[in-house]
Amino acid sequence: MSDEELVEVGRVTHYFTKISVAVVELSAPLAVGDRIRIRGPTTDFEQTVESMQIEHENVERAEAGQSIGLKVKERVREKDRVYKIVS
Repeated sequence: MSDEELVEVGRVTHYFTKISVAVVELSAPLAVGDRIRIRGPTTDFEQTVESMQIEHENVERAEAGQSIGLKVKERVREKDRVYKIVS
């Protein structure tokens, strides 16, 4: 685990409880298949990016400055930070 590095790629701006989707404002590129960690005062989990959307359209990659809809496996909260795991 010690050879992994976390690079911040965005911040949660909204969360849709019923569909488990977080809206993330990206500060760095993110792609489907990337491993991410979401952290906040009461949040801390890892997952692989399996589904990402921009304006209800599925995308494989998103760039810094874009807002994406990200399917998440646990509840997240506004202002939680999203990190990409790089090994």
